[in-house]
Amino acid sequence: MNENLKRVFLHAPNVHQGGGKSLLTALLNSFPDDWKVFTQLDTRMTLSSNLPENLSVKFVKPSILQRLRAEWWLAQNVLPQDDVLCFGNLPPLFKLQGRVTVFVQNRYLVDKVSLRNFSFRDRLRLSLERIWLSTKMCNADEFVVQTPSMKILLNSEFGADIQVHVKPFVNLKEGYARSLRQNDFHQCLSRWNFLYVASGDSHKNHCRLVEAWCLLAKENLFPSLYLTLDEMSSSDLCQWINSKKKQFGLHLENLGILPYDQVKQLYTQVQALIFPSTLESFGLPLIEARQAGLPVLASELDYVRDVVDPEQSFDPESPLSIARAVKRFIGSNSEPLPLLDAVDFIRNIF
Repeated sequence: MNENLKRVFLHAPNVHQGGGKSLLTALLNSFPDDWKVFTQLDTRMTLSSNLPENLSVKFVKPSILQRLRAEWWLAQNVLPQDDVLCFGNLPPLFKLQGRVTVFVQNRYLVDKVSLRNFSFRDRLRLSLERIWLSTKMCNADEFVVQTPSMKILLNSEFGADIQVHVKPFVNLKEGYARSLRQNDFHQCLSRWNFLYVASGDSHKNHCRLVEAWCLLAKENLFPSLYLTLDEMSSSDLCQWINSKKKQFGLHLENLGILPYDQVKQLYTQVQALIFPSTLESFGLPLIEARQAGLPVLASELDYVRDVVDPEQSFDPESPLSIARAVKRFIGSNSEPLPLLDAVDFIRNIF
């Protein structure tokens, strides 16, 4: 065998359906002709009859024993100069000699969400894979994800020191745009004032709202935000908010508890109501804002949709989601993801 021939190992013994299968199929047909590519694939993975000649395929049955044998085969055959792409979310079970990249696209293995709605078999599988991922991360040189939020999640769960790169790999990258059109309403806004009429109870979610404002400040966006908190009953919250205000230079003001007439007047002086509460039986400020003809940015929850259709909605548990809703509202569009097709993905990885 030519010693100068580049050797790549594509390890995907647990990919056979859904989006993973679609991306894997694109990869198998996109490697350069002068590379030698060794693949380990699930026996349930259907392949075309005209695979590239430089592709060597080894099938792995979906059993624990066969998966272990596949991991051992990988450890025995990878040389120091080889590149390995683990395409099934999990790092190698054994430490390999070559450079290892792990492609992670299953959020259930990273996010601490409940698995109670899954079958017992799937709960067991996902639980074991979570343990595998967390205990064998040291066997990978880098991790690749498709979105910035997945990178944030991976680093927050497993440490900021692990190498995570965002490579939004898709089948086709043409025709993609971040936004379809600019909302003409926001063109006439002279200021970016937002109002949140709420007490300091925990479900009112002030902390995540202010954290969203901190994220906006990091992007040099400083919309003004008015709050209606009681300085006495919510003293700890107000102190924390003031510390964030000073740290990030936020345009934020707490107006305190206001009588109803002043609140009604306030609705006529701001550009939008923002309402990140996680739990409401009604949400009266939503009604009041509509009565004043005020746009609404609110949690994407049932209680909101019961009374209004907000101009923008967001995940109230995510400061990033709240910040993005504000950016959409003020017309500050994010850059589109630099999508990669299979050829681009290979060029970036190797």
